[in-house]
Amino acid sequence: MARTAGERSLTVRNSLAHTVWECKYHIVWVPKRRRKVVYGALRRELRTILEKLCKYKGVEIIEGTLCADHIHMCLAIPPKFAVATIVGYLKGKSAMIMFEKYSKLKRNFKGHSFWARGYYVNTVGLDEARVRKYIKDQDTNEAASDHWESDPDGSPF
Repeated sequence: MARTAGERSLTVRNSLAHTVWECKYHIVWVPKRRRKVVYGALRRELRTILEKLCKYKGVEIIEGTLCADHIHMCLAIPPKFAVATIVGYLKGKSAMIMFEKYSKLKRNFKGHSFWARGYYVNTVGLDEARVRKYIKDQDTNEAASDHWESDPDGSPF
């Protein structure tokens, strides 16, 4: 059967032992009480933490933006993991690592929690370019978000 000019050629790059997959998700989550705490040094550190955690689990970061009061990520998650498992892992481990690094700080969050409960997730299909553009545009829309940094070594908690 010949392809018509309008058909999209599917090139799948990911595979497991018996599975060929392309599972992409747009995920958004916020700090507790949607506080504007993700900026400056903490923003740079959080980016590194999330990159390492994703690499460890074999999750590819397609696009990502850390705004002052929320995180946008477009992730390629292998089908052996549930989306909820990966989001819980990223939120839980990143909070633990940040609290270990800033252990001298007071516990302003009840129960030692940094992230709010819940998250937004949407599957990314043929509109991947539109989702990636939206996530990139978050950075330009939030360009003024770094003005909250009055003390670069100050407590985000």
